[in-house]
Amino acid sequence: MALITKIVKVDPLKPDEKLLKEAAGVIKSAGLVIIPTETVYGIAADSFNQRAIERLSEIKKRPKDKPFTLTIDKIERAGELACEISPAAYKLIHRFWPGPLTIILKGINQPTVGLRMPDNQVTLKIISEVGRAVALPSANLAGEPAPENFEAAIKDLDGLVDFAIDAGALKIGVESTIVDLTAKIPQIARLGAISGEEINKAISKKSILFVCTGNTCRSVIAEALLKKMLRDNKRNDVEVSSAGVTTISGASASQSAKDILAKEGINVSGHLSREITREMLQKSDLILVMERLHESAVLSLAPEVKNRVFLLKEFAKIDENNLDITDPMGKPPDSYERTFVSIKEALERVARLI
Repeated sequence: MALITKIVKVDPLKPDEKLLKEAAGVIKSAGLVIIPTETVYGIAADSFNQRAIERLSEIKKRPKDKPFTLTIDKIERAGELACEISPAAYKLIHRFWPGPLTIILKGINQPTVGLRMPDNQVTLKIISEVGRAVALPSANLAGEPAPENFEAAIKDLDGLVDFAIDAGALKIGVESTIVDLTAKIPQIARLGAISGEEINKAISKKSILFVCTGNTCRSVIAEALLKKMLRDNKRNDVEVSSAGVTTISGASASQSAKDILAKEGINVSGHLSREITREMLQKSDLILVMERLHESAVLSLAPEVKNRVFLLKEFAKIDENNLDITDPMGKPPDSYERTFVSIKEALERVARLI
């Protein structure tokens, strides 16, 4: 008996939730569904259902041992499917997701895994309803171009898929750019909607984050000093920032921090404190904290950055038995001087190493 494909139309901005749930139900039942993304129309299948993947491979005439890109609805799912996610990967993720970017990472259950988070509410809502990653290759037969509209998608697939969603014209209509991040140096595997220049710009700079308690004193001094050292050495390949583990965002630097930095010709009157976020930590190549309690706070928020977190004083030679740079807030001026000297000596070594 020939398969009859159910075709429905939805408003891409205000889609009928019942139809999206119906589509998700078909996917969860090992069915195949044509759905839109912002780039091209794709065929969605449950990535954890072998029967569905075999059907998809047969339609696409794809070798059964060649995996499909997995489409997810939120960034957190990347950590469920991939391992060793580098700062470069997170820089691309937070810059371009949701959007027309596919990244190839080392997989948890397979050697590599391609991941994408489309910028399309219909797609994201369906995946969210499915509750797990969905395989979503372009909705075309082998040798045919990727479909930029629903008519092109359904032309050869009517009767081969179970359900099809017509959401009208697509936002971009060009395939996603694919970046392979499994090697030490990221490689663009396919140019698409995002240019190579945009990719390189997003990942070219190293990112260093200083962390203290309130982001009004120690981390401010460290950020300002390292920026000056880099400027003096005509370095523009490093981004430096700071944050606090428990802070009220928008507070100014302490007066003592302003005064001690002014002696170095540095003005931090425009500084506004901010609290660390998981995104900040994930994108940082190096995270330098002032005390062990800050290290614990960082790892509690983002355990995946464990190999990138260090006590700043580990880079100094002063009082090596005590690696905490203690908070001088509310203490006599000489406490600030000692803190400043510890930070500066450590940073002189950091600046040489990065």
